[in-house]
Parts: sequence; C-alpha cells; structure tokens
Amino acid sequence: MAGLPQFFCLDCPDRLRSLANTLRWTVPIAEISAPGEAAALFDKALPVLPLSLPETVEPGILNVANAAKVLSSIEMAVDFVIKGDASAVVTNPIHKSVLYEAGFRHPGHTEFLAELAGAAHRSVMMLACDQLRVVPITVHVSLRRATEILTRDLILETARITHAGLKQDFGIPQPRLAFAGLNPHAGEDGSMGDEELKIIGPAMEELRSEGIECIGPLSADTMFHEEARAQYDVALCMYHDQALIPIKTLDFHGGTNITIGLPFIRTSPDHGTALGLAGSGNANPTSFFNALKQAASMAAQRNGK
Repeated sequence: MAGLPQFFCLDCPDRLRSLANTLRWTVPIAEISAPGEAAALFDKALPVLPLSLPETVEPGILNVANAAKVLSSIEMAVDFVIKGDASAVVTNPIHKSVLYEAGFRHPGHTEFLAELAGAAHRSVMMLACDQLRVVPITVHVSLRRATEILTRDLILETARITHAGLKQDFGIPQPRLAFAGLNPHAGEDGSMGDEELKIIGPAMEELRSEGIECIGPLSADTMFHEEARAQYDVALCMYHDQALIPIKTLDFHGGTNITIGLPFIRTSPDHGTALGLAGSGNANPTSFFNALKQAASMAAQRNGK
C-alpha cells in the first residue's frame, strides 16, 4: 500500500480473506479492536475492524439481508471521525436499490451523511479530478423536477457552502465560481428561457455583493474546454448530468466524490458498484486510491499541516 495514506477498513475479515484467496492475492489481514491500533500495523497488513455480516457475501450478488450492516458501517465511520478517532470517512459505492428494500429513505450517500451530521448542516456534493471540480445544484431528481426546485435561494446556499469548502479544505484563498446556464446558450438573453435572467443572474449578483467571485451564467456547451476551465476553480451546474458528464468524460477512472459543508471530511470513488466486475479482480482502483489521497489532503488542510 505504498503511496497511500494510512487507513483501516470496516468489513468482515473472513470475506476479505476469502476474496483474496479466490483472486490469488497475498493480502495480510490484521484484525483490530479500535482505530488507534491501525497505524502500527499498516505497513505490514490491511487493518480491519471486524463487522459480522448476517449472510455470506457473493461478489456481484445483492442481498438485502446485509443492507442494514452496510448502513451501520457508515454510521460507525462517521462516529469515529466525529469523536476524533479517525481523520476522514472514505466510503465505497452503495447500491441504493437494495438499501431501499431495507428501509433506506435517502436519495444517496450525501443526504444520509448530512442527517448523521445533524440538522444544522446542509451538505453539497462536489466531484473533482485534476482538471475540473463540479457541483450540481440540483442532484438526484428528474430533469423536470430539477427545473421546478431550482431557486435563487438554493443557488445561494449551494454557492456559499462551496465557496467556504474550497477555502477550508482546498486552501484556495479567493475561490472563483463559474455558473452554468440552465438553458441552451445560457438562455440567449431570454430568447431560449429566462431562468438565467430571473434566477441565476440575480443570485450571482448577491454573491458578488458578498465578495464572492462569480463568472457566468455560461453556456454549458462551451465552459468545460481547457481554456475555459482555467478561468475558475469550480463549476456550479444546474442539474446532475450537466455536472457529471464533463468530469466523467475528462477522468472517468480517477474522479472523486467529495461531500462539503459537513463538520467531518468524506470522500468516495466517483462511480457506482459495478456489480459485473465485483470479485473479478478487474475493477480499476484509481478512483478509490484518489479518494483516500483526497481525504488525507483535506484533513491536512483542516489541521494546518
């Protein structure tokens, strides 16, 4: 695990050993009883804080019987970080459909983590790679619903959290925020839609009055090429795919998912569960490795190191 920051897993050690044996990988597993034991073992083995699973896991096969344990592992990880026993939470992708069967009521990880943090905290999902950072202002809703819930207040809240997160966790003293338009050509002065004039533009003016540097609204089809990206630190997009298509095109295997606005650090790979690759040894680990490194970088930034 050379080159990776120290970490420990919340998992079933027997599951990990069985998977390593199947793949003929030499992966020493060291069971720990508390997070503080991980550092001394990390150079020699993978530290694992054991979780007992109700049923045996078959790679690539969803099992609702284990869903509650998936959710409790996230709760445990957050609790460790809030107590100061760990510096950050790095989550693996979750398969929401099987969690819904077990009673999970959130659209995704981000919203669940916000609830665990407490009602005073609103979370924002940021996707990042070396070339680009993006924030979708509306997230896991239909495109029709996105246009209904896109408001000036939602834009303001998301932008303020994003601005603060870039300063706190990325060390950018004066973040530059670029805003995508909702409509083709950013509305073309109202001829292709007036959300830019009535909602997005006024929100940007208020942000500028607060000292936040804003660019746009920009036409989404021209704001993601290399020269355009050099003009801003993050792109705030009006709906999910407007944000995720460009970053996954630029770096599908290396992007990371970052939750900002919470009192703890959380990162994740920027991809789904890939059930067809599970247990094959052929999945690309780059995004997971980058999520670990991003979490460590953010923790160091918060700690002033």
